[in-house]
Amino acid sequence: MIAVHLRYTDDPGRLELRPRHRELLQGLVEEGVLLAAGPYEHGEGALLLFAADRDRVQQAIDADPYMTHPGVVITAIEEWNPAIGGIRPL
Repeated sequence: MIAVHLRYTDDPGRLELRPRHRELLQGLVEEGVLLAAGPYEHGEGALLLFAADRDRVQQAIDADPYMTHPGVVITAIEEWNPAIGGIRPL
């Protein structure tokens, strides 16, 4: 499982790309590639949890203009192993 952490900058241009971004994410959910995604409560970034390897995650990032817009900064891409709770390791 891969966790992608995003931080938003002051560049408002990302908001124009958000509807298409969400469509792309929904497609990844339907493919079984993305488990969950959403903004942090403070609104300054977001978390995406992927059920895929790094190569597939990178493909998803590269295909999404929102993710490469100056208004969005990827702060970390980390392999994550859920040890406790309702999410099972892959």
